[in-house]
Amino acid sequence: MNSLKEIKISDIKDFRIGSAEDLQAATGCTVILSKKGALTACDVRGAAPASRENALLDPLASNNAVNAVVLSGGSAFGLACADGVMRFLEERNIGFRTSEGVVPIVCASCIYDLAVGSSSVRPDAAMGYKACENAQNDMFREGSYGAGCGASAGKIMGMDHAMKTGLGFYGVEAGGLYVAAVTAANPLGDIYEYTSGKRLAGCTDPASGLPVDSEAALVSLLHADSFNKNTTIACIMTNADLTKADLKKCAGMAHDGMARSIRPVHTSFDGDSVYVMSTCTVPADVSTVGTLAAYVLSRSIERAAVPDGETFGLLHAQLF
Repeated sequence: MNSLKEIKISDIKDFRIGSAEDLQAATGCTVILSKKGALTACDVRGAAPASRENALLDPLASNNAVNAVVLSGGSAFGLACADGVMRFLEERNIGFRTSEGVVPIVCASCIYDLAVGSSSVRPDAAMGYKACENAQNDMFREGSYGAGCGASAGKIMGMDHAMKTGLGFYGVEAGGLYVAAVTAANPLGDIYEYTSGKRLAGCTDPASGLPVDSEAALVSLLHADSFNKNTTIACIMTNADLTKADLKKCAGMAHDGMARSIRPVHTSFDGDSVYVMSTCTVPADVSTVGTLAAYVLSRSIERAAVPDGETFGLLHAQLF
């Protein structure tokens, strides 16, 4: 990957990203907007997703233009963010055109963050609208902001053993091809730097501060009735000129990046979902784009675990 040039997310034209959050309640949302509409696909590998309009992203579905993808906290309650995004887009006459007016196409997925801050405060339509306003100035940050505001990792032994994570971004350019990822990392498992194997965040013994291997803990516990407080969600943005079926393949390959960085991953207690949005302006090979999607997704998860090189620490010791 030495030939790749790291880019800013804002370098990919025709996409705008904005976040909004309630820091006190520890929840928020992040919106990826496409004014012209982006060809979009999705691949879900976790067994417990909270999502909206994902059926439109099937290669057999007729939709070929998504106006926004919403990543949100709040579990299924957070899907309400999409209502605010639709209102923002409708006011600007952006969406699928019908004889009665435009219908914005907005897809959404949520993480479970109700156990971190206030379980009674969730992202809503007003927060989704605010995130769209912020997107006009690309107002978003890594860490405990937006969809990553209430994210955590390593919950196999309960929240007292978890570590704070957040929102991460990473993008690359190769010969005019752009591929970038925004990820809210909220896994049941631990997060690792895939090239070195170094653990970045995860289950920890609060008494000693020593790490606990989540995979080993899962095997030793044998049953897991109370682990359903997880999910890692991501959106890949690219300018690759591919079909919807190709983008579906890229989304599947992007999950390889998730598997490199999170262990265990794609469990029955995670709703791991990856969107791929494309402006379809630069000829590209699907295998190349899929490989880069896996790479940037893995790196964005690392950034979500250690934003700006600083570890968040145990939840009970350092929430933000």
